[in-house]
Amino acid sequence: MGHDFTSRIVWTGNRGEGTRTYRSYDRTWDIAVPGKAPVPCSNDPALGGDPAKMNPEDLLLSSLAACHMLWYLHYASEAGIVVLGYRDQPVGQAETLASGAGRFVSAELRPEITVAAGTDLAAAEAIHARIHAVCFIARSVSFPVRHVARYVEAGRDGQG
Repeated sequence: MGHDFTSRIVWTGNRGEGTRTYRSYDRTWDIAVPGKAPVPCSNDPALGGDPAKMNPEDLLLSSLAACHMLWYLHYASEAGIVVLGYRDQPVGQAETLASGAGRFVSAELRPEITVAAGTDLAAAEAIHARIHAVCFIARSVSFPVRHVARYVEAGRDGQG
């Protein structure tokens, strides 16, 4: 069964001269999907982009982590594992060649998952191994994705 996903990218970096020279335009755009709030974006700050805006690398890494999270919550619910909080601070490792071409070489997801007191933490951990077989994003990237999860039981470590 096929699914189509659409997006609209609108360049916002024309300062009035277009691309007349390399320095005459900004590397900014909006992700402007109809019916959704626009997301202002820019190039990587190392390449002259605005560090206050999302860049393609941020978006790829965030999409990977969000997809993993959504499947984790789904499988936890099915397994009777009560997740009360989930946050991730993923790290993507990239390389840039002398030519300027770059790529991700790996990513590590680092979720901190708050679970109900008394949760079987081995069962909670085992869920992660199932996710890469189903997550659209993880199945679409050509680099390895690891996870290193940390679990907090509610009522311990000062958590809810």
